[in-house]
Amino acid sequence: MIWELPVVALRNIVLIPGMTMNVDVGRPKSKRAVDEAQAADRRVLLLTQREARTDDPTAAELFDTGVLGVVKQVVRMPDNTYQVLVEAQERARVLDEVPSTYMRVRAETFQIATPDAEAARVLDVLVSEIKSSFEEYQRQNKSLRLDNYQLENLKALSDAGLLADSVTHHATWEVEDKQAVLAEPELRPRLEKVLGFLTRDLERFNLDKKIAGRIKEQMDANQREYYLREQMKAIGQELGGGEDGPAEAEALKERLEAAGMPQSVKDKALKEIQRLERTPGGSPESTVVRNYVEWLLDLPWSQRDEEILDISRTEDILNADHYALGDVKDRILEFLAVRQLTHKEGETEEQRQERTAEERTDDAELRAPILCLVGPPGVGKTSLGKSIARSLNRKFVRMALGGMRDEAEVRGHRRTYIGSMPGRIIQGMKQAGVVNPVVLLDEIDKMSSDWRGDPSSAMLEVLDPEQNHTFQDHYLEVPYDLSQVMFITTANSLQTIPRPLLDRMEVIQIPGYTQQEKVEIAKRYRVPRQIKAHGLEGRLEITDAALNRMVEEYTAESGVRNLDRQISKLARKAARELLEHPWEGVRVIDAPQIPDYLGVALHHPEKMEKEPQVGVAQGLAWTSVGGTMLLVEALATPGSGKVNMTGSLGDVMKESVAAAIAYLRAHAAEYGADPDFHKNMDLHVHFPDGATPKDGPSAGITIATAIISAVTGRPVRMDVAMTGEISLRGRVLPIGGLKEKLLAAHQGGIREVIFPKDNEPNLQDVPESIRGDLKVHSVEKVSEVLSLLLLSKPEQNDDLTPDPVSAPKPERPQPGA
Repeated sequence: MIWELPVVALRNIVLIPGMTMNVDVGRPKSKRAVDEAQAADRRVLLLTQREARTDDPTAAELFDTGVLGVVKQVVRMPDNTYQVLVEAQERARVLDEVPSTYMRVRAETFQIATPDAEAARVLDVLVSEIKSSFEEYQRQNKSLRLDNYQLENLKALSDAGLLADSVTHHATWEVEDKQAVLAEPELRPRLEKVLGFLTRDLERFNLDKKIAGRIKEQMDANQREYYLREQMKAIGQELGGGEDGPAEAEALKERLEAAGMPQSVKDKALKEIQRLERTPGGSPESTVVRNYVEWLLDLPWSQRDEEILDISRTEDILNADHYALGDVKDRILEFLAVRQLTHKEGETEEQRQERTAEERTDDAELRAPILCLVGPPGVGKTSLGKSIARSLNRKFVRMALGGMRDEAEVRGHRRTYIGSMPGRIIQGMKQAGVVNPVVLLDEIDKMSSDWRGDPSSAMLEVLDPEQNHTFQDHYLEVPYDLSQVMFITTANSLQTIPRPLLDRMEVIQIPGYTQQEKVEIAKRYRVPRQIKAHGLEGRLEITDAALNRMVEEYTAESGVRNLDRQISKLARKAARELLEHPWEGVRVIDAPQIPDYLGVALHHPEKMEKEPQVGVAQGLAWTSVGGTMLLVEALATPGSGKVNMTGSLGDVMKESVAAAIAYLRAHAAEYGADPDFHKNMDLHVHFPDGATPKDGPSAGITIATAIISAVTGRPVRMDVAMTGEISLRGRVLPIGGLKEKLLAAHQGGIREVIFPKDNEPNLQDVPESIRGDLKVHSVEKVSEVLSLLLLSKPEQNDDLTPDPVSAPKPERPQPGA
């Protein structure tokens, strides 16, 4: 018979004909279907979803066979859902969907044909098997609990179809299994499916029982074994032996003989192995002793790399890995040349080991100072350490010290603590596997201290060639020889390194790169690497002009790390463009195309303020990341002599402001200032970029120039930058970081610089290409600075020409003077 029925979709349940149960209905379409059924003949078609997670299923997402049910009762719940009591009457198969605002279909019900005599006998056998199997099924299935009344009623059923449906209703099968039984129109196949599912589950129950029995037997065996082991342990303790017998101890002793330890350490390790033999294996003490012995045996005591001491080879490797840095390379080669000359020719490894650590420490080669590479980020300090290790044919180990604040990180924890372990130095030696690696201690200036100790103090022993041959780690409790290790440290600034630690290192300053050097580094190393990494080999080329523009407008750094990021960004965009709009041959990217790939320029050196300004002076500063431009602004307003200083200034810089004001008070008449300006004027001195802390005396003459300009109203040349400390007598005192400051001025578009005369020898450190492009003035007095920078008042001289003061203008020193 064919029906047109509203559809209620079910999740995770399958209704079986002849059953009556409550169904929760909450989805709008299903609620509408129930309402329509109540308004008509109360008949609905209940179909199960194929995927329970679907919230609004279509007809295709429902099984096509369900049950025709009659709605007996509808209870509307407080949460706006229905609780519907439904009686499932007969199977129905969907024919097609009827257009409607809710789901409505045409469905056909089907009945089972009456079997003949032979088929009836087969059905009787199946019914009997199903009844006996289900009785065993419900007995073994812990998830199914039927009372005796329900079980007897089911066993009393004689109708094969009703029996199959009743068993399917009670069984804890998956939705797909119950749906397979529901969708089967023929009686015999349906009974066979039911019997097959019951047999499958019974086999699984039996297998679970066997596994559980086997596990129980294993547990009993483990308990028996544990009992016997405890007895053996007690007997072993009475006899003075360990429970694991000689096997583990003998293996450790064999490793001990092959380790090549000093005799004192060997005796200590042997004593611990004997202690391990007597210690019960399950005790915490056994684990502690075993870990300690393993650490002793894993450390390298005599294994070493065959060092290659050839400064020609080292020079080739350094030149291949790093461009420029000529002074730095010379210092490294000089250091290695001493090692090569003092190396004991013809000495075998056995002879070397026969000598004591103290004798070996007396060698000149081992008294060589520790190298400390100091420079801004991105200039190649870490990679220099790797190149040195490669040139010497030594293992390389890097230890990051940034943020270390616990002394135990260096010396380790004592064995009395749970989870204790050696410090970073010993861990690094284990990682290297040899006694003569190159160990790079990165960011040694970033260590700090707190209540747990001072790691920089612990480093004193590590980096002292007179002491590190007997380095004591708290965990090992035996001396370890670090004298053959080549230590290299890196830092961005020397100011935060404690003086005793700095005294143990030979400092090699690594300056920032010039613009030409950055372009050359990009051409030789960065561009080829990024092009290869982005799959653009033979498809992309970047011109020198483009690289120059990238350096000038998109980076502001001493190193090349940010330049590398910009090249990578350009390569990524080019790779995408290649896929979206393929091109033939090699695409050449020139300077005008750079903004298309990198966006708006981040820096504009050519737009630096160069028009004369009143109360503003262009200074130069040095930071841990290199030199930088420093603008100083001063404003004089009517008032009572108050002085305000802003811009995150340190105490030394505030003292420079006070010194500049005192100098102007003493020489007010010389510069046309009101002698009583300190009484009737308020001064405000400001350093832009207020979020960045600033300190140091080198901005003294810049501050004085800005203040004098503000008080007198005379403009200051902005195309000249300056650096120098000021004294109360008007002397210009020497400063540090001249090379970095001149590089920053040149990169900022400044071509004229003033600096203290005492710093003239430091000009030798400035690359010739930069010196030749700068007009430099070395001065001794503030009056010389002002004669170069202060212009006449606009109303007096519209040309804004320099207004010389008493001191003569100094001559430009020759390069290298």
